[in-house]
Amino acid sequence: MFEAAELERTLDKETYKTEVAKLRVELIEIQQRLLNADFPVILLISGVDGAGKGEMVNLLHEWMDPRHLETSAFDTPTDEEKERPHFWRYWRALPPKGKIGIHFSSWYSDPIADRLQDKITDNDQEAYLSRVNTLEKMLVDDGALLIKIWLHLGKKQYKERIKNLAADPKTAWRVTKKNLNNIKVYDQFRDVAEETLRQTSTGHAPWILVEGYDQRYRSLTVGRLLRDMIQKRLDVDPKTLVSPAVDWTAKKDKTTLLDFVDLNKALEKKEYKEKLADYQARLNELARKAHKNKISTVMALEGWDAAGKGGMIRRMIHALDARHYRVLPIAAPTDEEHARHYLWRFWRHLQRAGHMTIFDRTWYGRVLVERVEGYARNDEWIRAYQEINEFEEELTEHGIVLLKYWLHIDKDEQLARFKAREEISYKQHKITDEDYRNREKWDDYAQAVADMVERTSTPNAPWHIIEGNDKRYARVRALEILCERLEKAL
Repeated sequence: MFEAAELERTLDKETYKTEVAKLRVELIEIQQRLLNADFPVILLISGVDGAGKGEMVNLLHEWMDPRHLETSAFDTPTDEEKERPHFWRYWRALPPKGKIGIHFSSWYSDPIADRLQDKITDNDQEAYLSRVNTLEKMLVDDGALLIKIWLHLGKKQYKERIKNLAADPKTAWRVTKKNLNNIKVYDQFRDVAEETLRQTSTGHAPWILVEGYDQRYRSLTVGRLLRDMIQKRLDVDPKTLVSPAVDWTAKKDKTTLLDFVDLNKALEKKEYKEKLADYQARLNELARKAHKNKISTVMALEGWDAAGKGGMIRRMIHALDARHYRVLPIAAPTDEEHARHYLWRFWRHLQRAGHMTIFDRTWYGRVLVERVEGYARNDEWIRAYQEINEFEEELTEHGIVLLKYWLHIDKDEQLARFKAREEISYKQHKITDEDYRNREKWDDYAQAVADMVERTSTPNAPWHIIEGNDKRYARVRALEILCERLEKAL
């Protein structure tokens, strides 16, 4: 694979100077057009140490408008990053639509370095790269233009590059022990890197090899690639990028699993008070142990309007230390959130180890309200099931305790609660015309919930359907499940 990037191609100074003058104008014009585009550009700059990765990133900042570039360099994970799933730091750095995000090193550095040092096996690397392919497809499916450039030097070229840098007093500081050691392990590095590129060069995100031997050739080649690929994408009709999706939801039998939930379950007031106190005391002890052992919890709460999510949350946090939990009510995405992949805002809210994050409404909005109300295209919400499963698998593999509740009530109970809210002054703000309008689509939402549970209830992240017609029973049942899961994790 790498032979094509070891030909020692060069470019004379005059040609370079002439071509760069035109290229810089074209890149600025492309950037201005991109600002109004409905997609981000993610540029990955990877390759051999000494091939000019840092120089290339600096040069792009000189040639282009740096206000619309977002550069992220990824080194050894910090303590903050280690306490979250591995890909958290990459999700957090994703650029918004209309911008160019330059990822220096990116998610490819770790598997190459770890395999080279025998920290992981071939199977481990293959599993990691499979997840990388999934991530990249997820970003591309969402509309991102992903450009992956590998700057390469052959072994002879690499030795020469390091020797020249070390010989010049002005650049000798750039040569490290790591660079000198890399000469010794170059052949192994080449094999690992070549296999990595082979497994991750896909139709939607191919690798582009650029020879790093000559600075002028390298710089002009990368600049032109960036110009041409963005230009080509800007000239494409967005409608042609949407893959047709089969509507598999049309079913003759409209009966769903929700029709079999026993909503007659209830607790008397005295029993409720006793069990509530017992479970809150138990939760307090478990939460303190989880914090001490750096075990995080992510709770996803979904349910019908007026199902009692707020009351359930209040009974849970009553037993928790306010320093160690956060409740996040999720509403319509802000402009900042809407400009990125829908999972971005949930990734960025993951807390440090030992904390509990309670999402009041969640990433399942993509397959519930966005599906039913038509805010997401068919192809968007249909592929979201797999994207969500991948997201949750990354959380649980990291050791996070993930709980997913659907709080269920029937249509008559919901109406009764709506009427009650209208009569209580401090609850009137919780009822709107939209709540009544949503009732008209009850069957559509019920089908969406059934499909959601069917396609995203996994062994590590099962759904818990909470019988909610009786608030007392629902609150105690939710606390019981939470305690059981924490005990198991501990």
